[in-house]
Amino acid sequence: MIKIIENADDRLIAFSKRRTGIYKKISKLSTLCAGENLFIIFSPAGKPYSFGHPSVESVAKRFSNASQHLEETTDAPIETYHKERINLLVQYFKDVQDQLDVIKVKQKEIALAKRSNGTKIRYWWKAPIDQLNLRELYEQDERST
Repeated sequence: MIKIIENADDRLIAFSKRRTGIYKKISKLSTLCAGENLFIIFSPAGKPYSFGHPSVESVAKRFSNASQHLEETTDAPIETYHKERINLLVQYFKDVQDQLDVIKVKQKEIALAKRSNGTKIRYWWKAPIDQLNLRELYEQDERST
């Protein structure tokens, strides 16, 4: 049974109380159902009140753009997160790739320095005696006596 309130002040008070209760119910519904909700109500004085989950703007935009498919609008935040995450991973990959390039350059420099020493085998005691140069032969002779 609907009770009509004649007094304007009582009507504003009843509207205010019921609006708060409806906001609570809609908030609970959006939490339980994980849905998008938009609630717009006008006071007896003509003032608009709105409630939206996740926001009034996002839900209103979704319904105002009817040509866009549902999946395109509801998955937009997820896609944005994925794109941002991919960008971060790409940047991390580039940083690691740069570090690897620096390491490769240093390895080439070390290999070049080893080859420019004059002998392929750096330590005289590891080389066969016929591959030693004159200086290394003298060193070996001095060490053996």
